Amino acid sequence: MSIQIGEVIAVMGVEVSLRAYENSNLETHFYNGRRYKGVSIREFISIEHGFREIICIVEGEYLDERKAEQVGAQVRYERKLKARPIGFFENAKFYDGIKFLPKIGDPAKLLSEEQVNRIFERKANSDFVIGKLMKEEIAVSLPWQKLFNSHLGVFGNTGSGKSNTLAKLFTVLFDKKIDEIAQHSQFIFLDFNGEYTGEQIVQSNRKCVLRLKTRTNDGDKFLLPEEEFWDVETLGILFQATANTQRPFLRRVISEREKFRDYPESLNNYVRSIFERVLMSESPNPEALELLKSLSKNLELCKDLVVAIHNVGYNNRNPGFFYKTQHDSHYFSTGKNTYNDYFSELVEAIDVGEVGGFKELQCRAELKLISDILYGFAQYDHINPLLRRIEALKNDFSKVLAVGIETTNSKAITVISLRDCNQDVKKILPIFLAKHFYNSHKERVSNSSPPNSTMHLVIDEAHNILSQQSTREMESWKDYRLELFEEIIKEGRKFGVFITLASQRPADISATIVSQLHNYFIHRLVNDRDLALLENTISTLDSVSRSQIPMLPQGGCVVTGTSFDIPMLIQVDKLDGDKEPDSSDVNLEKLWS
Repeated sequence: MSIQIGEVIAVMGVEVSLRAYENSNLETHFYNGRRYKGVSIREFISIEHGFREIICIVEGEYLDERKAEQVGAQVRYERKLKARPIGFFENAKFYDGIKFLPKIGDPAKLLSEEQVNRIFERKANSDFVIGKLMKEEIAVSLPWQKLFNSHLGVFGNTGSGKSNTLAKLFTVLFDKKIDEIAQHSQFIFLDFNGEYTGEQIVQSNRKCVLRLKTRTNDGDKFLLPEEEFWDVETLGILFQATANTQRPFLRRVISEREKFRDYPESLNNYVRSIFERVLMSESPNPEALELLKSLSKNLELCKDLVVAIHNVGYNNRNPGFFYKTQHDSHYFSTGKNTYNDYFSELVEAIDVGEVGGFKELQCRAELKLISDILYGFAQYDHINPLLRRIEALKNDFSKVLAVGIETTNSKAITVISLRDCNQDVKKILPIFLAKHFYNSHKERVSNSSPPNSTMHLVIDEAHNILSQQSTREMESWKDYRLELFEEIIKEGRKFGVFITLASQRPADISATIVSQLHNYFIHRLVNDRDLALLENTISTLDSVSRSQIPMLPQGGCVVTGTSFDIPMLIQVDKLDGDKEPDSSDVNLEKLWS
């Protein structure tokens, strides 16, 4: 039995209108020893429809003016409610979705707290609790099996509790399931602000933390297998190579290296031959000469050779090379004579020593460009920007990436902190890391259907790398960056790859990526563009929940998506001081006291 508070007076599509009785105005009701909450916005009511109870959520209320028939009688007001069906009870079990609609005259009743609890009941072990329903103050267990088998989005303005929610989700998960997770899954956290490098999420001994730094030389390095480094896709990502000219050039560099990799002296012989071909060419090329000077410095060749090559000039009026001495200039009349006088012994003695990684890449790229220019295979102006980017970025990337034999990481959780990296590395490296882990995981599960393991990529402050508003990069590079993540989020699920995104500005992220997320934790957002994006991309977000997003308190969020029957307003529990991410507000009262 329950308290009847009204009856249905109109059904227009899925909008139900009810006339509320006078007793519905009370805040709390007690009936037969049970406590009932009164009718207000976002409260649940049941409408008896035969042997079923149709559950509706109240979305609005208003007063309808009615005058008595007698002349001079007082105006009488009736309270009207607007509600929307969300599911039904059958055999004491709640089913979500609109399968039945009420009829005019059906009685409306209040729901007891036990019935409200059953609406949010989950088949899970009822132990994955991150907070309470904001209005009902009922601890609700989230369906972790469905939640982490999907793409997640955590959105909210700064200070809204977004970082706490992200950390709470994974803290509770690892507290409950870390031993099982360690056997079958891998979690990668791309941490732009260094918020999860301490005891957050999981104990420090259960995770691998890489603190990458470009400002100093004492940071950790991400170890990259040699065969993966010498890959056109990898190098194209790191140095933003254009698709039509620079990537084919890198492909030729890699192919040439692969061809002669078994010959120890191949690089020395290559450098010697390039020196000879440039200085003895019958058609002297000033661009090749400048590249040769750059190569001699980058390879740190012997000082005498570096000085000698820098004393070579090019005469524009009478095209040809000349060699400057202290007292005179000697023209390369036939090329051979002057070369023999000043360079033959120095070139024969060239020994580049041990080079690897980024230094070898720069050396081989310069050698290949010189060779292509001499044979007319490449335009200097098209390829030179790539070489300049390699020269500008190699020092930074060599501080955070190491090329060598890959070692096995036995820990299931890896946190990669980019806090002490400059903007160039912060923009490029996460794209490369995402591709690395995605492709590696695909290879591991390629012969297993369904996948026998999962990989979860967690990107905090995702607008840093998924923005489609950036004007600091070429359009072709922006398209490649977004297409990579769109492929992961569209195709990754079949390989057991799942992404969790957290961002202050969801409108800055590609709408395609946001729309492919399955479940959302939405904290306070006040920007109209952010709210419009959510309205257009999240089909499960109802109008009442959306209207409350700009006014949510700190820690409060709307939870909606494919894993939830109806949107919920949850107040997420705050983590303990040593577990919360390093993103707390400054306490000015304590600081300035």
